[in-house]
Amino acid sequence: MNKFLKSLGPGILFASTAIGVSHLVQSTRAGADYGFGLLWAVILANVLKYPFFEYGARYACATGESLIDGYKRKGLWMLWLYVGITLASMFFVSAAVGAVTAGFMHELLGLEKLFSIKITTALVFILCIAILLIGRYKILDRLIKVIGSVLLISTLSAFFISIWQGPKTSDFSFFSTEVLDPSGPGFLFLIALMGWMPTAVDLSAWSSLWTIARAKESGYRPSLKETLNEFRFGYWLSAFLAPCFLVLGAFLVYGTGQSLSASSAGFANDIISLYTENIGDWSELLITASAFSIMFGTCIAVFDGYARAGRRVIVLLQNKEGLSQANSKLYSFLLLVIGSGALAIYYFFGSSLKSLVDIATSISFVIAPIIAIVNFQLVSNLPEEAARPKLVMQILSYAGIVFLSAFSLIYLFFRFF
Repeated sequence: MNKFLKSLGPGILFASTAIGVSHLVQSTRAGADYGFGLLWAVILANVLKYPFFEYGARYACATGESLIDGYKRKGLWMLWLYVGITLASMFFVSAAVGAVTAGFMHELLGLEKLFSIKITTALVFILCIAILLIGRYKILDRLIKVIGSVLLISTLSAFFISIWQGPKTSDFSFFSTEVLDPSGPGFLFLIALMGWMPTAVDLSAWSSLWTIARAKESGYRPSLKETLNEFRFGYWLSAFLAPCFLVLGAFLVYGTGQSLSASSAGFANDIISLYTENIGDWSELLITASAFSIMFGTCIAVFDGYARAGRRVIVLLQNKEGLSQANSKLYSFLLLVIGSGALAIYYFFGSSLKSLVDIATSISFVIAPIIAIVNFQLVSNLPEEAARPKLVMQILSYAGIVFLSAFSLIYLFFRFF
């Protein structure tokens, strides 16, 4: 237990990143719009994408390097490809996460009486960047552990109470055929749902970066078994919570004729209503604070992940290791760039939260097969045979690659041809 606590951090950070938009927004929307018709997609995405996230922690522990270093070892073409993939999604992802966070902050503090949601979004971005500039990984690690525990308790409470009270309608099916029609809007949402379930595959590099940062911050380098156990704890915790959010949407919205708002502030208000309707009006402040906290933690983690990954890419491209002061300034500069770009994207899309989230998640799903294949290749060629994935993980990896590739190709074909 003592060793587990020393290594605890990267897996919880991953869970926080996942529980944000993919669970709170997309899973709830899936339940509200399709009942249990997309439960299979949520479960399938969590299971088949697991290996490629685990490989980030596995590679970092086995080599002491991040996956981004591994991309360079495969060739500069792969590192530049990762840069291109990151740039294609970075601002959209950050903007989507920031928009959801701002919606809950707007509701929690009653800021609608003072100024617009756009100003609240700008304040969220500024606050996240300021925290990271002051505390870096240490404050991120400690903050996530506290707010993650709060949301876990409140989500499970709402989930079990909703099961006890029963659904608003009994007209459920466990498979929705309309989402498999590539020419229909349901298929676009299916791609968006799986794109960030539990999160984007290209974010697997963050797990490796956080694993290294945690070892440096704690002064303890865990074994491969300890590293994988810690990551699995965070991953499967987030995987378990995804259907919980879907059930809440299905039980409380599906079949009632209601729909979740497209604006960030309106969506936040709808989510809060779902919880308080189950638990009671007394819980409104607790639920609002919990939802804002997890989204705020997600927002900070996303900013840190992109800035940390961007800094590592630039250091590798310039071959300038060991310049800690310069690296620190580069991290700060990248935080400002990411925040400014994401805010510009948000202002461009206005209050259409659904459009922003669907674009970000669809981009993530289309590029997922490339990252999945390379991650699998990197860990399969590790020098130590004991660190390589075993047969079950290999089979799961091949199944995951086929799954991601098939849906991405179908989406691209019907989208552009």
